[in-house]
Amino acid sequence: MKKEGFFDEFKKNKALFAMAAPAFILVLVMSYFPMSGLILAFKEYRYNLGVFGSPFNGLQNFGYLFSSGTGWLITRNTILYNLLNLITSQLFAVIIAIFITEIHAKYFKKVTQTVILLPYFISWVVVGVFVFSIFNYETGLINSVIQTFGGEKVNFYMMPMAWPVIICAFNAWKWTGYNSVIYIAAVTGVDGEINEAAAIDGATIFQRIRYITLPSIRPTLVTMILLQVGRILRGDFEMFYQIVGNNGQLFNATDVIDTYVFRSLITNPDIGMTAAATFYQSVLCFAIIIDRQHDREEDRRRLRAVLKKEGKKLWQRMTKI
Repeated sequence: MKKEGFFDEFKKNKALFAMAAPAFILVLVMSYFPMSGLILAFKEYRYNLGVFGSPFNGLQNFGYLFSSGTGWLITRNTILYNLLNLITSQLFAVIIAIFITEIHAKYFKKVTQTVILLPYFISWVVVGVFVFSIFNYETGLINSVIQTFGGEKVNFYMMPMAWPVIICAFNAWKWTGYNSVIYIAAVTGVDGEINEAAAIDGATIFQRIRYITLPSIRPTLVTMILLQVGRILRGDFEMFYQIVGNNGQLFNATDVIDTYVFRSLITNPDIGMTAAATFYQSVLCFAIIIDRQHDREEDRRRLRAVLKKEGKKLWQRMTKI
């Protein structure tokens, strides 16, 4: 039997290919064609010579990025912020999901879930205005309260170590409600008869949560965390830029790769060094994704080995009978 090729498949499904063509062209133009610009990471860019006419300078752009200490700083900040945001958002999402599922008042439950989900639909631009209105030195809410009680104003924009807490708090506030929807579905799927049996045996609500609910939603929790790990070197540019802005005194504590690249494009004429930072970020993200894929393959091999071993044991028992 002759194996069908691409052109045979195209003739049979012309309508499907026509429907997929706009999306294919969009991805090709917006995602793949611009990848040719990665060559700038290895060039000393000159405006009069263009992208492909500029001379190569090897790894000098990468060397300058890391010799100045900026490369390690933004890498550390990106990883630490993503880890903190991952832990806080997922932890609060699980707590909120369990709290909502334990509420028995129907209308209160709906109102609570709606209020918690609402911040997800608020733009980071609006959140940035909230942050400025709260922490502003002159007219901020906190300083107004402090002055009311006779205290002295606090300039939060001169306190770099306070901003990791502020950023993680607002990130959790915005994403907890959205993430909790998935966990609410997982908690709802737990067999109610198990909880009823545990309650009859005298288990408290905290014991039921610890020994029944949390182990039941563990696969969902692990899946959500693994999905976020692939983005651990991708900082949320909009969040950092709108909350922190261009305050140079906070750069060491809040600058991530994405904000560094954006600011460099605006202030630094050396596009090659900016391209080197972007290329470095992309390579690390690719390595993490490949490593995760390798781990999945290892897990599949181990699972097949276990199933094969258990199958042999079961067959031996059946033949003995």
